[in-house]
Amino acid sequence: MTLTQAEKAAVVTIWAKVATQADAIGAESLERLFFSYPPTKTYFPHFDLSQGSAQLRGHGSKVMSAIGEAVKNIDDIRKALAKLSELHAYILRVDPVNFKLLSHCILCSVAAHYPSDFTPEVHAAWDKFLSNISSVLTEKYR
Repeated sequence: MTLTQAEKAAVVTIWAKVATQADAIGAESLERLFFSYPPTKTYFPHFDLSQGSAQLRGHGSKVMSAIGEAVKNIDDIRKALAKLSELHAYILRVDPVNFKLLSHCILCSVAAHYPSDFTPEVHAAWDKFLSNISSVLTEKYR
């Protein structure tokens, strides 16, 4: 799905705000994921998954850093996330559905932090953007 110029602008505008709290939003999104979809915890048997743990914050930071790279390279997300796609497909072997679940949790977290900015149009743009990221991360599975 190609993003329109207006959708790209919406993603970039909200990211400017999200980036200032990216680590917290990343950790919150993972907490939502693990609480709402407990089977996703199986990929993190070595992590302390309690709320606010250092490992959860660290991985949340990595997730949001990857999203930041996708924002910076919004016209070529595939190239920006190629190594991450290979890592998740070939080494970590993460079930592809988990990317969609995490995307939903990220949407919820961003909306909760920026309710007045998260208009239906922004929501749709971010949903499309995160769907593009999910598609890139799962294309090596095919």
